[in-house]
Amino acid sequence: MKERFKQEENIASAMVIWINEILPNWEVMRSTRRVRELWWQGLPPSVRGKVWSLAVGNELNITPELYEIFLSRAKERWKSFSESNSENDTEGVSVADREASLELIKLDISRTFPSLYIFQKGGPYHDVLHSILGAYTCYRPDVGYVQGMSFIAAVLILNLEEADAFIAFANLLNKPCQLAFFRVDHSMMLKYFATFEVFFEENLSKLFLHFKSYSLTPDIYLIDWIFTLYSKSLPLDLACRVWDVFCRDGEEFLFRTGLGILRLYEDILLQMDFIHIAQFLTKLPEDITSEKLFSCIAAIQMQNSTKKWTQVFASVMKDIKEGDKNSSPALKS
Repeated sequence: MKERFKQEENIASAMVIWINEILPNWEVMRSTRRVRELWWQGLPPSVRGKVWSLAVGNELNITPELYEIFLSRAKERWKSFSESNSENDTEGVSVADREASLELIKLDISRTFPSLYIFQKGGPYHDVLHSILGAYTCYRPDVGYVQGMSFIAAVLILNLEEADAFIAFANLLNKPCQLAFFRVDHSMMLKYFATFEVFFEENLSKLFLHFKSYSLTPDIYLIDWIFTLYSKSLPLDLACRVWDVFCRDGEEFLFRTGLGILRLYEDILLQMDFIHIAQFLTKLPEDITSEKLFSCIAAIQMQNSTKKWTQVFASVMKDIKEGDKNSSPALKS
């Protein structure tokens, strides 16, 4: 109780600083050392949504009115979709028309944070989640609806008003890393995995060699983590804290978190074979705490022989381009 009371006191005093000092002077203060340190400790829930919105930005210039337009378009499509198709005949249509992924969205909503019961049919946030996902498939038919999106939208709904959640959702999915994964752009995904492995070898060489000996590649565990921004893999409060720093540091932090998880469970993973590692990383222990995980993340160095994440990623891009020119058989495989 004493520990909890202290924690609540810290959140309350941090909230006052965020509301009175940081948010009114956002552009000036966001990059200062003091704010970055406060940010690392986790955002107070009452300002979390606002800070996420500001940090993600709105490069797409989406307005609440635009959201309403795409939402009404989605509703029209759903109406005509349910009128013109018997329930047994929806699967082919869903695949053929990405904007009509009604069935997949319906199915995924019921699987989103099932233990909370708030997104399931009859729950208070079911319709809001349905609306945001439907509007997005009309807004970006080139991306459509992809499994995993419901978790990202759900986390935003828990922290923002509906239209603001949609704006943040669309902008978040427009970031290079998310776009690569949600479009299933294999060549870009391979570049992210290759960059991740550089830092994996640098930070956890013993575990890296253990994984290599089993030909256990990052896609086996990373895809699920990146797709849902850890919101499916980690306890919700811990996932939100990962989101806090992800909004501050960008895509690099997603991969740093992955390395933090591997570091946290390194001793256990070194004792396991391929099947057990894959099972363990697909369903992480539920008792994972933010203190332990964040101290492991803090110990991860995102620098490889003086090169930072962006520089390593750029050189991987260059190497792969040159490899393409030489038609590297290794890369093709």
